[in-house]
Amino acid sequence: MALVNGALVLKKLIFFVALCLISLLSSSQGKEVYDEFRYPFIKKASSFASVSSSSSSGHINDYDYIIVGGGTAGCPLAATLSQNFSVLVLERGGVPFANSNVSFLQNFHIALEDISPKSPSQPFVSSDGVINSRARVLGGGSVINAGFYTRASPRFIKRVGWDAKLVNESYPWIEKQIVHEPQPEPYQIAFRDSLLAAGVAPFNGFTYDHLYGTKVGGTIFDRFGRRHSSAELLSSGNPQKLTVLIYATVQKIVFDTSGKTPKAVGVTFKDENGNQHQAFLADKLQSEVLLSSGAIGSPQMLLLSGIGPKADLEKLNIPVVLNNEFVGKGMADNPMNAIFVPSCREEKQTLIQTVGITKMGVYIEASSGFSQSKDSIECNHGIMSAEIGQLSTLPPKQRTPEAIQAFIERKRDLPHEAFKGGFILEKIANPISKGDLRLHNTNVDDNPNVSFNYFSHPYDLKRCVDGIRIATKVAQSEHFTNYTRVDKQTVEKILNLSVKANVNLIPKNINDTKSLEQFCKDTVITIWHYHGGCHVGTVVSPDNKVLGVDRLRVVDGSTFSESPGTNPQATVMMMGRYMGLNILRDRLGRAAGI
Repeated sequence: MALVNGALVLKKLIFFVALCLISLLSSSQGKEVYDEFRYPFIKKASSFASVSSSSSSGHINDYDYIIVGGGTAGCPLAATLSQNFSVLVLERGGVPFANSNVSFLQNFHIALEDISPKSPSQPFVSSDGVINSRARVLGGGSVINAGFYTRASPRFIKRVGWDAKLVNESYPWIEKQIVHEPQPEPYQIAFRDSLLAAGVAPFNGFTYDHLYGTKVGGTIFDRFGRRHSSAELLSSGNPQKLTVLIYATVQKIVFDTSGKTPKAVGVTFKDENGNQHQAFLADKLQSEVLLSSGAIGSPQMLLLSGIGPKADLEKLNIPVVLNNEFVGKGMADNPMNAIFVPSCREEKQTLIQTVGITKMGVYIEASSGFSQSKDSIECNHGIMSAEIGQLSTLPPKQRTPEAIQAFIERKRDLPHEAFKGGFILEKIANPISKGDLRLHNTNVDDNPNVSFNYFSHPYDLKRCVDGIRIATKVAQSEHFTNYTRVDKQTVEKILNLSVKANVNLIPKNINDTKSLEQFCKDTVITIWHYHGGCHVGTVVSPDNKVLGVDRLRVVDGSTFSESPGTNPQATVMMMGRYMGLNILRDRLGRAAGI
C-alpha cells in the first residue's frame, strides 16, 4: 500500500512540475521565442539576402518552391516538399510558440480581441455586418481557432476528386503529431445526452469520422490545455532544404510575360522593417509558387498580382496579367447562431468537443465557461467582446458617444453569474448563399471588401430555423436543466438571453424573439469557416494549378465550394500534406516512394 501511495505522490509531483514548466514557458508571451534546435530554419524576413532584379537569373538564392502563407495548409505542404526540394515559406505574421494568448485554451478569446498590427488575428467586417477574423501567424487558423478536429465526409473527398487512399494516409500523418482525444467535461457530457434526447442519434463515441448522429471529435489541445497547431508540423521538414521567413508580407507574384503564357518566376515581399525583397524560383519547369494564404488572402493575392476581372484591376491601375472574372467569386461562410444556456454552477471553460451531425444540413456544437477574470468582464474592450469569443460593436449609424457609453455601462452591469453557463452553437452546413471578394485598394495589409450574403437563399434560412429548434430542445432537455440547476426556460426567454448580446453590426428588430427567421438573420455570427474565391474549374484546375498561367498553384480552402466536415481544419491540414505528396509523386514518379 505504501508503494502504491508513493507512486501516486510521484505521479502527482511529475504532473505538477509539468504544469509549472508550461506556466514558465507561457510567461514569455509576446517575445519571438522558438526552439532553435527544432525549428532552426525559422528566421525573420530581414535576414533574407536578395538582389533587385525582376528576372529569374543572377539572383543569390532560388527555390524549387515558394509558399506564400505558412498557415494551416502551408506548413504541412512545406514540410512534405522539403523532403526532396528546396522550399521557401513566406509568412506575414510571427511565431505562435511562446505566445500564451494563442498557446493555451484558457486564453482562447484574448487573441481574437487583440487588434494590434502584430496580432495573430486580423479582424475584418464583411459587408453583411458580420465581424470576422483572419489569421496572421505561422500556423494560420489552427493557431486562433477552437481546436476541434474532425475529418471530411467521404462524399466531400469524392466530390473534390481526391485519391481516397492517399487521403487516408495523409490524415494520420497529421493526427499522430498534433491531435488528441479530449476528456469531456460535465457540461459537454450534459450536452451530449441532451443531443441524443433531442433525436440527434446514434451516439458514435470518439471518432474523427464524419458520421450522422452525436460524436466526440479530436482536438489540437492536449490534456494541459496547450495548443498544437499546424506550425508544429514544420518539425517534420528537412531543415537542410527548408527556409521559413516570418514577418514576410508578400505584395505580389512576379510573372514573366514574354512568352505565350504568363509564367510565375518569384514574389516581391517586404520585411518587418518595411524593406523590399524579391525571391525567385529555380529556373526549372516544375518549380512553382504555391499560394496558401487562405480564403481571403489567396484571391486577394491573385488580384494584387494582376489575375482577376480586367475592369476591376484597371480601376486600381494594376497591370493585367490574366483576365479571369471568377477570381474572388463564390465566397461563402457557414452562418452560425448561438443561444445562451445559464447555469448555477461554476463552469469550466470548454471549447468544441462534442458535435451533433443532423441529416437536415445542420451541425450543433457547444462551448462553456468564461476564461477571463472579473476585471476583464467589466473592462471596456472598445469594439471587442470577450463574452462570446468574437468581435462586437454597435451598428455603424448608431455609434454616437452616448450609444458607446451605454454599451460600456451594459457590460459593467452584466451579472457575473451569466458567465457560469455556456452556449449552444447552431451552424449551417454547405450554405447555398454566396458572395464575393473585391479589392478596394492595392495595400496588401488592408482587408479586401468581402460579402457572404448570409441567408440570401431561403433554404439556408429554413435550415437555420430547423437548427434553432433543435438547439432550444437541447437547452430545455432535463439533462441540461438537471446539470445546470436552472429551471426549464421558454423558447422566447432562451432567445431573449441571446439576442441582447451585441454580436454583429446588423440592426436588431423588435420581433427577434417572436420570429425564428428574424432571430437567425439578426443574430448571425461566424465560426470562421469561410471558403471559396479560387474555385476548381473557374480559377484553378482539378490539381489546383491556376488556369491560364504556368508555375502557380493554390493550396488552401479558397478552392473549396463547401467547408469540409463540421470543422475544416483537419481537412485543410490534410490537404497540405496530400498536395505535397501529389506534387512529389508527379515530379519524381516511383522515386518519391509514395
